[in-house]
Amino acid sequence: MTEDSKFWASGNWRVSEGREDEFVEAWTAFLTWTKKDNDGFLSARLIRDTAAPGHFLSFASWRDAESQAAWKTKPEFAQHFGACKALCDEMMAGGYVLAVSV
Repeated sequence: MTEDSKFWASGNWRVSEGREDEFVEAWTAFLTWTKKDNDGFLSARLIRDTAAPGHFLSFASWRDAESQAAWKTKPEFAQHFGACKALCDEMMAGGYVLAVSV
């Protein structure tokens, strides 16, 4: 992720027990598609909670809010996002703007 990234999408994923590897594969496919077919996408990271292996946080940086919004309107977004969410007991997503970078 670059220090110039100001626009972010983030997910807080609580993956169903025993589905963690499947989730990582689905999330990787989702963001691989995102990188390939979405102008304005910069980078993404998926991090895993060391104390709770079924808890993941994802961060994706975008060049601008318009690119990020366009990504969410594509049919493939719903397909990929839905595949990830289906593996979860709980999921919360949001769009964010950088407040400060240190």
